[in-house]
Amino acid sequence: MTFSKLDVEQVEDVSNEGRGSWKLLSPLIYNDIEVPVGFVTDFASVPRIPFVFDLCGDRGNLASTVHDYLYSVRKYPRKQCDQIFRVALIDQGVKPWIARLMYWGVRLFGGSHY
Repeated sequence: MTFSKLDVEQVEDVSNEGRGSWKLLSPLIYNDIEVPVGFVTDFASVPRIPFVFDLCGDRGNLASTVHDYLYSVRKYPRKQCDQIFRVALIDQGVKPWIARLMYWGVRLFGGSHY
């Protein structure tokens, strides 16, 4: 379970509560999922609450991009997209307990984005 290189450029720096928006310059491939060139992501939508952001912020950009894409195309049920996200975080090197926190974050608060 490996990723291709994340090749992005920032297209906006103030959107998404300060997270900015990023556009893929080359496809991002994870297993059998290919996120196409031009797809725009905000990476992980972690609230800027100090303790929460300290644990989960600025982590998992590869997995978060795949997750954003899966939510946008709705090829899989939401729960499966979130499970792919959790596994992808671990494959990316995020500690399993942090991956579980991020998984539960999208399970509990990500429904409006699917």
